[in-house]
Amino acid sequence: MPNVTGNFDPVVTAKKGTYWQPFTASRVLQANPAPRTLVSAKGAYYQTLDGHSVFDTLSGLWCTPLGHAHPLIAEAVKAQVEQLDFAPSFQLTHSGALSLAQRIADMAPEGMNHVFFANSGSESVDTALKVALGYHRMKGAGNRFRMIGRERGYHGVGFGGMSVGGILSNRKMFAAGMMPGVDHLRHTYEPQHMAFTRGQPIWGAHRAEDLERLVALHDASTIAAVIVEPVQGSTGVIVPPQGYLQRLREICTKHGILLIFDEVITGFGRMGAPFASQRFGVKPDIITFAKAVTNGIVPMGGVIVTDEIYNTFMTGPQNAIEFCHGYTYSGHPLAAAVGHVVLDIMESEGLFERVLALEPVLEDAAHSLKGMVQIVDIRNIGLTAAIELKSAEAGPGVRGAAVFDEALTQGLLLRVTGDIISFGPPFISTEQELKEMMLTLRKVIDTVG
Repeated sequence: MPNVTGNFDPVVTAKKGTYWQPFTASRVLQANPAPRTLVSAKGAYYQTLDGHSVFDTLSGLWCTPLGHAHPLIAEAVKAQVEQLDFAPSFQLTHSGALSLAQRIADMAPEGMNHVFFANSGSESVDTALKVALGYHRMKGAGNRFRMIGRERGYHGVGFGGMSVGGILSNRKMFAAGMMPGVDHLRHTYEPQHMAFTRGQPIWGAHRAEDLERLVALHDASTIAAVIVEPVQGSTGVIVPPQGYLQRLREICTKHGILLIFDEVITGFGRMGAPFASQRFGVKPDIITFAKAVTNGIVPMGGVIVTDEIYNTFMTGPQNAIEFCHGYTYSGHPLAAAVGHVVLDIMESEGLFERVLALEPVLEDAAHSLKGMVQIVDIRNIGLTAAIELKSAEAGPGVRGAAVFDEALTQGLLLRVTGDIISFGPPFISTEQELKEMMLTLRKVIDTVG
């Protein structure tokens, strides 16, 4: 338990709302905090204040694929704090950030050899948007200012990320602060054509042609970049149709538009490869990452760019700052040390290969629920899946909320958005755990009705 003074009671404090929590129905949590208060974690399981052990079905928030309390990571944290606990990244550097950047570049698609560190997915996305704007300006094309996102896309909570993002609930309250010059591609999800698809749908590649519509509307000479998630995660695991990403790449290349892949969720193994771009055979100009790079232990994110983009910035006077952007904690020594250990473990334990081996297990387990009257779709790719529930008569999200609560009592910590349950279990999960996860979910849904 944390060090506190006096007779601290987490339930009492939670009920008062002292901690204003992110993306939380605060009054629901405050009404019954104990089942939702986590006290410890080990392996693929959390323990709650009310004594339940719950399977971590989403690897934290897509960020702990190695599970929790890995002893090698704990040792690395202690050793790094004792050696170099903080180092300024402005005009100075340190070996941890240098070597991790090289290691990530070696994992990235060929020709993407330059890494800029941030501290979260949101910061990574805003960094990528700045890189895109700066690149075109350095090329003498400052008129390229427009950004193209996609409906249902999630790119964090910075104003840039929200602007190119396409999730209504993240945008409507802050509409007055949205970036100008942003438009959105249509999303690719059409259940009448792709419900209950295993892997990539065969329908939908033509949705990439929507970019040509936006080019005709705005003129290509005004568009700086297109940003998409290879697999749309936060909106409920929307899998790209076969050929869709390839066609986006072709159109962007044709019109001189940069293609940004937001791989905050898919980066570092979730698709069975270092990056989803390699799984799908499509090379973007910019990749954003975060989450799994440090197994969620220390915040870290980043941007990987091509040689062409980096070299374009490396002009002007030698003493000039080429890219006026950065964060106090960019390339933090502790994050870098943890990142190295995480990649060591992934390599030594063959976890990318393990993801590929577990993919059909998760697929079969998830699709075994097909036929339940409460389920309207099941979809999957890599070590991800989503189960979409039919909305209850009481309204959207009601059944999903009830399933979340009931699952806690039956040993599952779910990620439920509205009526969609998303799965991204730890890479260390066993086949039996994945099968039992879905068997338990079946019981939960039956109980809720």
